[in-house]
Amino acid sequence: MGNYERINTLKPEGIENKKAYLIGGGIASLAAAEYLIRDGHMDGKNITIIEQDSILGGALDGSGNAEDGYVARGGREMEEHYECVWDLFGGVPSLEDPKRTVLDEFRELNIADPNYSNCRAIANRGEKLDFSTLGLDDIHVKQLTKLFLATEDSLGAATVEQFFDDSFLETDMWLYWRSMFAFETWHSVVEMKRYMHRFMHLMPGMSKMEKLVFTKYNQYDSMILPLKKSLESQGILFDLNTQVTDLDMNITNDKKIVTGIHLTRDGKKEEIIKTTENDLVFFTNGSMTENTTLGNMDKAPELDRSEGGCWNLWKKIAKKDALFGKPEVFCSDIDKSKWESYTITSKGPKMRELIEKFAERQIAPHKNVTGGIITVKDSNWLLSVTVNRQPQFIDQPDDVIVLWAYGLFPDKKGDFIEKKMSDCTGIELLQELLYHLGIDENDMHEYIDTSIVIPAMMPYITSQFMPRVKGDRPQVVPEGSTNLAFLGQFAEIKGDCVFTVEYSVRSAMMAVYTLLGLEKNPPEIYPSQYDIRVVANAAKAMYSGRPLPAEPVIKKLLSNTPLEGLI
Repeated sequence: MGNYERINTLKPEGIENKKAYLIGGGIASLAAAEYLIRDGHMDGKNITIIEQDSILGGALDGSGNAEDGYVARGGREMEEHYECVWDLFGGVPSLEDPKRTVLDEFRELNIADPNYSNCRAIANRGEKLDFSTLGLDDIHVKQLTKLFLATEDSLGAATVEQFFDDSFLETDMWLYWRSMFAFETWHSVVEMKRYMHRFMHLMPGMSKMEKLVFTKYNQYDSMILPLKKSLESQGILFDLNTQVTDLDMNITNDKKIVTGIHLTRDGKKEEIIKTTENDLVFFTNGSMTENTTLGNMDKAPELDRSEGGCWNLWKKIAKKDALFGKPEVFCSDIDKSKWESYTITSKGPKMRELIEKFAERQIAPHKNVTGGIITVKDSNWLLSVTVNRQPQFIDQPDDVIVLWAYGLFPDKKGDFIEKKMSDCTGIELLQELLYHLGIDENDMHEYIDTSIVIPAMMPYITSQFMPRVKGDRPQVVPEGSTNLAFLGQFAEIKGDCVFTVEYSVRSAMMAVYTLLGLEKNPPEIYPSQYDIRVVANAAKAMYSGRPLPAEPVIKKLLSNTPLEGLI
């Protein structure tokens, strides 16, 4: 956001007579509620967040305890140019020091302890692999350049494997890419293109995971909890254990108006909230974590193939108007959108010492440990594991560490456990990880006896990456919509990347500013692809030290100019 946009907005006329209903309790809805108050001047008591579960936060979760085991379904890699996220948390008071903001403390932490990985990939049961380059040949650079220059319309619904040749899918870059972002070969190459544009400035540090920033604790404790408490203090109503089942709408040629919200509380008799054109309705359409099931040490999580309330609601709404998107594009092939993660709560020195060996760091309070995921290159499950700053949970004892692991191929048999990942108990998932970390079978009990493993099966976790074309995702505020906006990963935001917190918060800002007609714009998406310095550094990273094409000519052209030394 340029300084020209950092304004105190004028109070919209009649805002005191409006009510806002936000369907879904994830970060997108929480952010929209904050901006309704901060920039929209709406009274918090006129804002209701409706959530079908008993807790807020959506995919930004973290729960449990040391005795029963902690659990986090996933993690978020962030960077300093999440302009909307940092705008949001620059106005949220810290829980530890209310005179400072969440952003103040977050930035200070990451400046004092910058992130980098000492071990990005392993194979052969614990052998650390060289990760100094991206491992690209000239042909792969040409393919990446072709993707960079292609238009989204020309790519259509093409997949990664349809665009690249087989040799690219064997490169180190693809290993880093797909394990960092959870990309599969059958996912949309358009989404890969967006990531290339959006995060090009991070390419030189991609293999070492440099320039990434992480929270002090898990996502819930560090981000959701302070935002929730701030909203509570401003009078917002949280209507939990309440499921919205349908929206009544009045649709004409030029207007789309929500006139009623159908809901059930605790599964009881349906109620209807009557709304007018003056009220606002925000819907987080689609969900990455819908129908998540958990297992335990002795039980594998079941795969829930049912549709789920959120997807069902979007399908009902989509039937009312073509501009409301096509949810079936994203939720109709669970076998291509699912993967499994597991959280390990480990007590005592054994696991700590093992992790310190690979991290090449001692585990110290609020310091980076692995610096991101360590990917097992020769794992049938394509297993990755990470240990973020410890403690990961506010109440976590000093002698406990928490690890998080996931596998992109849950339907394949393990290399040690001859079962599909999805059929494995918590003990078996830990055994497979220990095997790849070089622990012999006879010694595994020392780790198993001091650990609690909670697996999580997520049917829709990469549904946002499924191949799609223009119109499959609704605009944040569809044409003609007077009081309905879509939020989150399945609304269309030109140029930004799904599977990021930034995408959700940006959708919230766009929705609030548009529906209220505010004279303010969200921050510009960081335009790294238009910065010649960024492009030059990315090119050098792709060529891994080899001379760039026409490098002598370029150097001569840049000599005695401010750009001398760039190549």
